[in-house]
Amino acid sequence: MRRSITGFSNPTVKFLKSLREKKHRKREGKFLAEGLRLLTDARESGRIPEMLVMAQGRDPHPLLDALERDVLAAGGEVVETSEDILSKITGKDNPQAVCGLFSEFDTSLSGVDRHAAPLWLVAQAMRDPGNLGTMLRTADAVGAGGLILLDDCVDPFSVEAVRASMGAIFTQKLAMARWEEFLPWLRADAGQLVAASLREAVPYRGAPYAGPCFVMVGNESQGLPEDYELACDLRVTMPMKGRADSLNAAVAGAVLAYEVLATLDAG
Repeated sequence: MRRSITGFSNPTVKFLKSLREKKHRKREGKFLAEGLRLLTDARESGRIPEMLVMAQGRDPHPLLDALERDVLAAGGEVVETSEDILSKITGKDNPQAVCGLFSEFDTSLSGVDRHAAPLWLVAQAMRDPGNLGTMLRTADAVGAGGLILLDDCVDPFSVEAVRASMGAIFTQKLAMARWEEFLPWLRADAGQLVAASLREAVPYRGAPYAGPCFVMVGNESQGLPEDYELACDLRVTMPMKGRADSLNAAVAGAVLAYEVLATLDAG
């Protein structure tokens, strides 16, 4: 179905705009993704938006044509509107020419197949949507199975986190759990839990990593709680040769992930 929207007070505009707030996203189970590149990544991963909202007067593009065809073929809706209304929906002064409406994914641990990949990333109490997006991009880059979010993390379906993921939210398995749920799940089968730490840690280069390996990073300001670190199978230390005493959480996760990947590939 195709239609045009010309008024700011249209109920669809109000609904889409409301999804910028977490309480409305959780109530509706929906989220927005913006930009042709990101929506193309979603399409190529088998996730088609339920609604495609496009700016009138946009430049033609074959990827946009393919996206529009797939949305309509799946029974979705294509909406054309003005750039001003699209800006109101996305909250950006210079919005992309297209955005899509998606249903939130299943994020239960029960949906994770740990044996689907030798490497997984885990983030505990991560607060910054940019860091969460970086973790998803890192997981995609190293061929990880996905990202598991522990405890009270930033909403991965927020506009900011989805944008920062650069499409990786559609290519990576995403799960959310409390620590009290995650640890028994992990111990019920094979899985090595690894974290950067100063407690009885070994150098991260050449450490005895084993798959499936779960690389865990903590909160940006407080790091991992002590009992979380002590529950790890392997604690590693990373050299800090400057004045800073720690790396950004997402950067630390990326460095560790690539070292684990190199070790597992060599083995």
